[in-house]
Amino acid sequence: MNCPASDAPNPARTVSLRPAGRPRRYVLWAAACCTLALAACHSREAAAPAPKPVVAVAVHPDGRAPVASLPGQVEARYSTPLSFRVGGKIVDRLVRLGDTVKAGQIVARLDPADAQKNVSNAQAQLDAAQHRFVYAKQQLERDRAQAQENLIAPTQWEQTQDAYAAAAAQRDSARAQLALAADQLRYAVLTADHAGLITAEDADTGQNVAVGQAVYHLAWSGDVDVVCDAPERLLSALSVGHTAQVSLPALPGKTFAARVREVAPAADPQSRTYRVKLTLQSPPGAVRLGMTADVAFNVANGGSAAHPFTLPATALFHTSERPAVWVVRAGSDTLELRPIEVVRYDERTVSVATGLNDGERVVLQGVHAVSAGEHVRVIAPLHPEDFAS
Repeated sequence: MNCPASDAPNPARTVSLRPAGRPRRYVLWAAACCTLALAACHSREAAAPAPKPVVAVAVHPDGRAPVASLPGQVEARYSTPLSFRVGGKIVDRLVRLGDTVKAGQIVARLDPADAQKNVSNAQAQLDAAQHRFVYAKQQLERDRAQAQENLIAPTQWEQTQDAYAAAAAQRDSARAQLALAADQLRYAVLTADHAGLITAEDADTGQNVAVGQAVYHLAWSGDVDVVCDAPERLLSALSVGHTAQVSLPALPGKTFAARVREVAPAADPQSRTYRVKLTLQSPPGAVRLGMTADVAFNVANGGSAAHPFTLPATALFHTSERPAVWVVRAGSDTLELRPIEVVRYDERTVSVATGLNDGERVVLQGVHAVSAGEHVRVIAPLHPEDFAS
């Protein structure tokens, strides 16, 4: 007996019931994915960058007066060019570069041929004028005697007096021309006006030189100066009579006392600095002209800080055209680029006059690897003795 259609199992109905369970699995899978995504986003937001470690120390004033250091050069107080007072051809040079000469010593000669001819010509003119003068004088004496006896006319007597005066004037003129020609011959020999050292040769044997053209440069013996160029900020501390200490790289370990002798009244148009000349007191014989020097000025009264800060040269940075250092702000441990004023540059350190306060932390290494506002962690230097003042 066949079962009724309504009671028989319906495969189609069974198939239509399976899709009802699939959306539930899809919802669970999507929820799991969202949970993982949210967890991943939360973990990225929670990771904060670690502070960058920097080597920095707290700085303190040195407790000594600030000193400004300027490069200089040893020069003679007086240096003059040696030149002929007449033009001509150099036929002999008797000294060379670096030679020491005495006052009045002959250093060079010109060809004297033309000057000697001028002397001979002037001498001949003087002889002729002297003969005319002697004749005019004899004629004057004869006419004077005749005039007293009224033997000649007054007009003739006056003409005799005029001829005598003209002969005397021509004689004096010829004598002066001879003296001038003799001077021209003497000027063909170049002599040193003062004792000193030949520092330059500007003309050679066989060269034709004009009047006043330098042949040598002579540095006078005696006082020795140290010349340096000072910026505007140091002018108030540099006055005539101000003392300084001079060290010479050629003479290590030695310092010499010096005193400001002259300060230029106007700045150099190119460098905008002022030329300062200092007299080196009691210089030893080892000090040679042209040596480089380091001039240290005490600028305590020049508007700078009472006591400078000495920092290693590795801490120095620059902002625009001014020197600067990185300072770690207290409390926030962030970096600040602080402009400073350096008054002295040494081999491994610099002296800072303004821009820092007592106890501030200054970055000593890696100044080119940090940036303004960066959060840092201060660590002490591995070898503190390398950064000692």
